Amino acid sequence: MTIILFLVDTSASMNQRTYLGTSLIDIAKASVETFMKIRSRDPNCRWDRYMLLTFEDPPANIKAGWKESHATFVNELKNLQTQGLTLMGPALKHAFDLLNINRMQTGIDTYGQGRCPFYLEPAVIIVITDGGKLTTMNGVQPEINLPMNSVVPGSELTKEPFRWDQRIFGLVLRLPGNVPVDMTTSTYIPSAESHPLDAMCDVTGGRSYAVHTQKMLNGALESLVQKVQGGVVINFEKIGPDPPTIEVKVENGLDSNGNSKENQDINMPPTIKLEMEEERKANSPMTGLSIPNNSWHNCRKLIYVPRSAQKGYSVGHWPIPEAFWPDTTNSTLPPRSAHPVVKFYCTPCEPMVIGNLPFDKYELEPSPLTQYILERRQPNSCWQVFINGSAKYSDVGHPFGYLKASSTLSCVNLFLMPYNYPVLLPLLDELFKVHKLKPTQKWRSQFDTYLKTMPSYYAGPLKRALARMGAPNLVPDNMDNSLSYSVITYLKKLKNQAKIEMDRLIASVGQKVTLHEGIKVDSRTKTSILQRRDFNQLLQNAGGNLQSLKQELTDFNTFTVAIADKDIKPQYYRNPYDIPRKNLIDQIARMRSNFLQKSFHRTKLVDDDQVHSVPVQQMGNYQDYLKKQPAPLRELETSPARLHTFGNPFKVKMNMVDEADDPTIDKPSKRRSVESPSPGPKRRKVGPLPKDYVFCRSPTPTPPASPVPDHIMEGDFSPQPDYKEDDFEENNVPEQEDEDQPLIIAEPEQEHSKKNHIKENNVSPGDAENQMLYNSLNSRQRSINNSKKDSLIWTHNTRLKHSVFKELKKPGRSKWNDYDNLFHHLNSVQGNVELKCAFVRDVIREAGRFKKKVLIQMLEQFQTSLMQVEGRKRNSLPMETR
Repeated sequence: MTIILFLVDTSASMNQRTYLGTSLIDIAKASVETFMKIRSRDPNCRWDRYMLLTFEDPPANIKAGWKESHATFVNELKNLQTQGLTLMGPALKHAFDLLNINRMQTGIDTYGQGRCPFYLEPAVIIVITDGGKLTTMNGVQPEINLPMNSVVPGSELTKEPFRWDQRIFGLVLRLPGNVPVDMTTSTYIPSAESHPLDAMCDVTGGRSYAVHTQKMLNGALESLVQKVQGGVVINFEKIGPDPPTIEVKVENGLDSNGNSKENQDINMPPTIKLEMEEERKANSPMTGLSIPNNSWHNCRKLIYVPRSAQKGYSVGHWPIPEAFWPDTTNSTLPPRSAHPVVKFYCTPCEPMVIGNLPFDKYELEPSPLTQYILERRQPNSCWQVFINGSAKYSDVGHPFGYLKASSTLSCVNLFLMPYNYPVLLPLLDELFKVHKLKPTQKWRSQFDTYLKTMPSYYAGPLKRALARMGAPNLVPDNMDNSLSYSVITYLKKLKNQAKIEMDRLIASVGQKVTLHEGIKVDSRTKTSILQRRDFNQLLQNAGGNLQSLKQELTDFNTFTVAIADKDIKPQYYRNPYDIPRKNLIDQIARMRSNFLQKSFHRTKLVDDDQVHSVPVQQMGNYQDYLKKQPAPLRELETSPARLHTFGNPFKVKMNMVDEADDPTIDKPSKRRSVESPSPGPKRRKVGPLPKDYVFCRSPTPTPPASPVPDHIMEGDFSPQPDYKEDDFEENNVPEQEDEDQPLIIAEPEQEHSKKNHIKENNVSPGDAENQMLYNSLNSRQRSINNSKKDSLIWTHNTRLKHSVFKELKKPGRSKWNDYDNLFHHLNSVQGNVELKCAFVRDVIREAGRFKKKVLIQMLEQFQTSLMQVEGRKRNSLPMETR
């Protein structure tokens, strides 16, 4: 997780207007938003956490801390207001405390057990301020002074208030009020050397930017985004003599090693290369040398700690040793510096690596040291690194790694190895190659001698490395403990205290600071009233009464002056003292408009502009508006209260009466009763109908157009029960077992005889009406039978088509005899000739997909024969049937 902390200057000097028409605080807000927008392009931004702090007093200075969301961050950024002094020192101290209090409870600093670069919590503190003076309650300060008191438990274990993975970058806004003349052609942004913030940035491994135009501000933000890298800052110092000069002959762009000079800047960002060139020009304007003679002797630069793509966090094996020898008898730990001071010898050595032994590789940030090593063009040699005081009997200590240029001369890497690796690696090589993992007594004595020169906190990493190589149980278990019992207890106590302080700090974020009750009036004079020059005149005005004169001239030392509360809304129309002086004219205009109103009902105590003047951040806040609304009226008909009883939570609450005792209560049926018209005749049970059953329906009861004959009223035509169509289709049609056979529905004999009877005999007009009704019912029955028959024909033909297509897809057929089964299926197609021809056309279309030309000719002949047979049938029919 990368922490990006914005420390915005909210002093009164940030209200200055620039040539852009906006104030410096507005430019600071826009800069934060632009930074986040540019940073969002990097895929590593998903691990970023943004914090927002100001120059106010705690806890009001923390606008967005550890627990606040991104929405809270954006909202607090928009609502920043400028007031107060430029208290940069206390503001930086509060920012470091906010970051370090979490480090102490997680224990990633590993005090007394070496410094692990892969245990890091990188933080970038971006300070946005103007170029003004540092004003405090005691006056103007020439430099930044950080308070010594700290609320972080265990802060005494580190000399500085910051840590090695915390860097400060400053944006010093010096935008003038008039439009500046852009005379710069280079995109390099100079540092604010005259501002005290520049020294603080340099100490932590960052830098400052002096911004004079909008173009420079955009370039500074682009450079800042590239500076957000995971890593730790190390102070490299040279010891011993300088290396011998090497003359490198370059021919055709290649040196003696075959490396191109262009490879040195392959992985270097363009902004960093530009900064390096500008620094070289500034340091050596007259000599023309690329690197000054001594600028690479002492460099405080970052080493990049990569994040594992699989695990999502940094992984490593070896620590950087402490600057003291660990002793279990020590009851306290000596404080260490924030940045480890790594010494390096310029004596060329051969890099040592053996198989399966893990090592850590970290790339150095471009600096004069990396530039000097790359210009020597020696990728096969290295410089060993040391920590002063890390060994027991040596001041310089033993090497724990080396600096080496990459094989392509594009960067310089720091390799971390086991402590005193020039002694360990030959022993391990001998163990694996000569002794075959069976150490002799001599080898064990040499290995024990090495363990005595190694700090005890290296025992754990070395034990894991040897187990990985296949040689466990070489390091004794009693070497794991490098701290005394009192130190371990003290560190656990600090961790618990840090957790408590962290919870208190998180709970205090967002709380309103209680305002002071008032300002006490101090005594103006300390002398007696008898010493005043106008004493006689005052005594005469008081009538010669000295006691009354004392009461009038008494100092108001017990009085307090009230402070205006911003939360109390002023009442301009009721209290004239609430009206600010700058708003007097506007208020008089409003009072005049209300006074000249003709109607009393149109008087407005609040102006329309004032009603609609709502801050932007409060425009969508409907919750407060709803809270101010009056309570709604109760409903006229209250909904029945539901009693949560066992088994039925939706049961309506009612007076519980025993139904068995009260005969007036109708027992509810199992099914809910539905209001319906008077029930008709009972429906017939499901089953087959008799063959002689007559199908008919009762006519719709409509007013008759003519008088109904008497014989109809007497019951010659009796209405039958009203059945639905669904019942008829489900129950009246018998199931057909063989679907291939055509459906034949015989007409009942009784119905046929009745039809002949109507045709042969003359009937009255009433009988004719009954006959028409009977014919309509009979036609309806025939249509139902025809639709059922068509559906059976369609089902038969569909199944037949699947069989035909299956026969058609069989390969290797080109003769008539090969398609006998297929044409047998075609002869069994049911329906009229149009259906059969359509069926054959579908088969022809499917045969065309498989390019069976012989079969297509046969099918076309078969279709022609069907048409000819149908034509002969029509010609053979007599004229009467046509």
